[in-house]
Amino acid sequence: QVQLVESGGGLVQAGGSLRLSCAASRIIFSRNTMGWYRQAPGKQRELVASITTDGYTRYVDSAKGRFTISRDSVKNTVYLQMTSLKPEDTAVYYCNKYPTDTDYWGQGTQVTVSS
Repeated sequence: QVQLVESGGGLVQAGGSLRLSCAASRIIFSRNTMGWYRQAPGKQRELVASITTDGYTRYVDSAKGRFTISRDSVKNTVYLQMTSLKPEDTAVYYCNKYPTDTDYWGQGTQVTVSS
């Protein structure tokens, strides 16, 4: 059963922007802190940003000042607005609750940033 669906990835030049979307079930979205995770080639998956049900956000140091996580309660969707993208942001991006639930990992969405 698909509970989380990521979209919005693509190929972009360094300095460009992308907005990722994560469509969640109402139950998952409304009850949990949500997070965006990424896994770059040869690296472990890391938490990029998270947002609580009341809107408190946290970011990995490398994303601070460039990425913004938000949530839309009407659409049950979590967004990741990414600006000033760098080649090191290249990764497959996933959404999940925080802490993660292994049953919720999906295919993710590929973000590729060219130099």
